[in-house]
Amino acid sequence: MAEQSVKAAPATAARAGGLSKHYALIILTLAYTSSHVDRGIVNILMPSIKAAFDVSDTMLGLMGGLVFALFYATLGVPIAMWADRGNRRNIVALAVTIWSGMTAACGMAGSFSHLLAARIGVGIGEAGSSPPSHSMIADLYPEAQRSTAMSFYSVGVYAGAMIGLILGGYVVQHYGWRETFFVVGLPGLIIAALVRFTIQEPVRGQVDGLTHVVEERQKGSLFAQTKRYAGNLWQVFVHLWHTRSARHIIIGLTLVSFVGYGGLIFGPSFFRRSLGLGEQQIGLIFGLTAGLVGGIGALIGGFLADRLSRKDMRWNAWVIAVAKIVGMPLFIVFYSSSNLDIMVPVYVVSMLLGAFYLGPSFAMIQSLTPLHMRSLASAVMLFVLNFIALGFGPLTVGFLSDQLEPYFGVESLRWSLLITSFLGVWAAVHYYWAGQTYEQDVAKLKKAHAAA
Repeated sequence: MAEQSVKAAPATAARAGGLSKHYALIILTLAYTSSHVDRGIVNILMPSIKAAFDVSDTMLGLMGGLVFALFYATLGVPIAMWADRGNRRNIVALAVTIWSGMTAACGMAGSFSHLLAARIGVGIGEAGSSPPSHSMIADLYPEAQRSTAMSFYSVGVYAGAMIGLILGGYVVQHYGWRETFFVVGLPGLIIAALVRFTIQEPVRGQVDGLTHVVEERQKGSLFAQTKRYAGNLWQVFVHLWHTRSARHIIIGLTLVSFVGYGGLIFGPSFFRRSLGLGEQQIGLIFGLTAGLVGGIGALIGGFLADRLSRKDMRWNAWVIAVAKIVGMPLFIVFYSSSNLDIMVPVYVVSMLLGAFYLGPSFAMIQSLTPLHMRSLASAVMLFVLNFIALGFGPLTVGFLSDQLEPYFGVESLRWSLLITSFLGVWAAVHYYWAGQTYEQDVAKLKKAHAAA
């Protein structure tokens, strides 16, 4: 009996550990969902904000993109340095508190400049979410399960979009755009408490058997550690650039996101102008498709990447390349039609394929990065992605729409979105190239870890 008890104890502990890591992943995903509700709520509110403050599409693109991204992207790097040596759970909890409060503050804006200032605050808060969350997930799940775990986390993008569009569409149509900011912002404070008080900080490097590397890196005074991590910033840039697969993943990810952010932010306005739909109807159609279908697509993408890469690691990246090539004709059909009976089914399939990229991309970057740089590598990746894609994707769509308006009138936004969607083909080429060297680059890093 004693021997049976001894054997049962590790199994029980393993099950408890599995439940604990899955719970932590769920809560982190909930926080990520909240960030995308608060980030994307302006998308459904743009027609009301445009009417309230009498601004152009370019200014709307500036609010939805560059103003937010400038602070979100740049502050992610120093916060990631903090996360690589501090308590990542507490950083995420603080971040959720800040962005939730600032989203509610958007509802009190007395002018468009006040709204821009509040959006900056949302960006500052959200800068502290993804890098430490990516690092925590990488320390909760081994490499063979990492794409699936990251894909589950990335469902927050689509769940957040769905909640923001459906809930936002209902509230803005029945109560007003200011009240909508309050409704979506304040519940985030509950999520912040769940992060802070119900999940634990994972042990760095444990699932990779590299705890000793972390312990060595964390020796020394606070000043010495901070100086070392600051010095790592340049090393991370150099490492990601000179690692061929990582370089192509980041370029591909940025191009895909450039198209995605432009479509997500101006999609509701396109449905409103070109199809004449109301906010509540737009929220249901656009929200369910972008949110529910996108979330399913993200999970399928992660599952396929993990499954196919067991025999050939190149499929981690090639799954995304194939999805982008197949999806391009669907974008052409979607933006060329005004018949909802055609547009909705086409949009469902294109969104399903379009969501494949996030989880595998995040997972590959974590697997290609030295253990002590994972939060910082995630921040560098997100800096490039968000500064270029989120910063200039919506701004480019809005600017093109304004320039094309004299020629196409109300349909200028349709043509602007169609033109930028062709960047997806360029992204597919980079993901194909990334797959070519991914296995060699992972093996090289493992060899370096073993030497350490």
